[in-house]
Amino acid sequence: MSKSKNHTNHNQNKKAHRNGIKKPKTHRHPSLKGVDSKFLRNQRFAKRGILAVANKKKAAAKAAKVSA
Repeated sequence: MSKSKNHTNHNQNKKAHRNGIKKPKTHRHPSLKGVDSKFLRNQRFAKRGILAVANKKKAAAKAAKVSA
């Protein structure tokens, strides 16, 4: 009795490409699950600081527009 076939990759490539090999979808904000907690805490404070500066700029621009 002859040995049976152990492995073949025949037709698998064609089957895979019929509908195209797609990249995984990327999300706008990737999950921060598993990220260093110390880094996340600092990032939260940094975001608050950035917002404060942006709000000050908007207020200054609005005040300049009103006075002009």
